[in-house]
Amino acid sequence: MLNLKFDYLPSNLQEKLQQGPDSQGIEALEWLFDPKTAKNLPLGWFDWPLKDHKALIEDIKAAAAQIRSNSKVLVVIGIGGSYLGAKALYDALTPSFKKSEENTELVFAGHNLSSEYLLSLNQYLQDKDFSLCVISKSGTTLEPALAFRYLFNLLVQRYGMTVALERLFLITDPEKGVLRELAGQNEISAFSVPVDIGGRYSVLTAVGLLPLAVAGFQIEKILKGAAQARNDFDRAENTAKAALNYAIIRHYFYQQGKVVELFVSHQPRLKMLAEWFKQLFAESEGKEGKGLLPVSLLYSTDLHSLGQFVQEGNPIFFETVLDIKTEKTDLNVATGFFDDGLSYLEGKTMNFVQNQAFLGTVQAHVEGNVANLIIQLDELSEYSLGYLTYFFMLACALSGKILGVNPFDQPGVEAYKSNMYKLLKN
Repeated sequence: MLNLKFDYLPSNLQEKLQQGPDSQGIEALEWLFDPKTAKNLPLGWFDWPLKDHKALIEDIKAAAAQIRSNSKVLVVIGIGGSYLGAKALYDALTPSFKKSEENTELVFAGHNLSSEYLLSLNQYLQDKDFSLCVISKSGTTLEPALAFRYLFNLLVQRYGMTVALERLFLITDPEKGVLRELAGQNEISAFSVPVDIGGRYSVLTAVGLLPLAVAGFQIEKILKGAAQARNDFDRAENTAKAALNYAIIRHYFYQQGKVVELFVSHQPRLKMLAEWFKQLFAESEGKEGKGLLPVSLLYSTDLHSLGQFVQEGNPIFFETVLDIKTEKTDLNVATGFFDDGLSYLEGKTMNFVQNQAFLGTVQAHVEGNVANLIIQLDELSEYSLGYLTYFFMLACALSGKILGVNPFDQPGVEAYKSNMYKLLKN
């Protein structure tokens, strides 16, 4: 399902990994399993895939069926962990340029303060029936709150208040907050974000599952893949070794003076997965003057912009490359009508060309003293992506512990908000 390939790592690091976890790694594992940790920190995501979610899945499917019956578009309103996970999996599972006539399309709002974005979205929705899904624990975060105001006005103008409320779905705190109050006062369909699961760890809850169910994906398989990852961790196989080894590798490079991790893929559909990855690790580790800066690159596109710097620039980084072992689609290299010097590729496939580009890039970068860790996933599917997202959350928690920070808070996020609200109230 998921495999770490160490071939392109420094030999001394490979030897370190073969020897097994050091005292820091063992301490991180013990910390994650210690019941005291769950009492003091939001660790609800850890055993979440193993719980009985039959009732939740049925409720989500019922809501999804209602949305699909009357809406061609579901606008998902949220920012950060409230939308990145759903967007990442939606894009990874949806072929480029494909909008199914059967499935309701997902579009996302509330992750910026751009009036142009909302006006363009308004135009896009003019000839389409739509519903809204608002995801926010507090309901007061500025970006989604303002988008909700604007889009709910459109909903009321289109359908009237009674029907607009029927087309509104909320995912929020189970007990408090403005959205929970709104749901209670108006009998609006609402799902809960568990209090012991933080936003960037919430993709396997209703936060990610409701939008993905609306889009027609099999959410049981997502949870099943995550549960397999959790079970593998218990057996000290696959995920346990992989997640801990990944955390150890990241800390090794950090101690070697690397301050940037380049998260790389060669598949355009994984671009938003990299955005989720960036938030997961940056918010979890970027505190107390510590942490690797996660940066995402899409190859081969970015080889024609940042490739020179990666090959020969300031060596402040290492690369983590996500490789998909089996692609479901392929295309033969087209016959050429002009002499472009590429006739030797006729008879080969685009996947073959991309794989050779992948290997050639890794070899070139390693020769340029840029270490590469390869994370290989068998395929892109609901099951494999459930497995992968749980793997990253597990690795992130372990990595934060080894680094010596709390991987579940984000105190620095409040700094810009405090200044922004002061300016807005002046």
